Amino acid sequence: MLLAVLNQTTTMLDSLADYPRWFVVACSTIVLAVVLWIGMKLLKIALWFLIGTVLVVGLGAAAWLLIK
Repeated sequence: MLLAVLNQTTTMLDSLADYPRWFVVACSTIVLAVVLWIGMKLLKIALWFLIGTVLVVGLGAAAWLLIK
């Protein structure tokens, strides 16, 4: 019974076997490029937040030391 269930399962790669290889490679390339682009945008936003945090903390510490 268990063997019958295991033999009937299909993987994602089996469903891609019906498409031409060049089409799968082209689609994978486009998807990976979009994921990389989104990652770069998120990294850019994170760096801007980091720069802002460094400026706020640094100027706050300098003002606190000036007043003290």
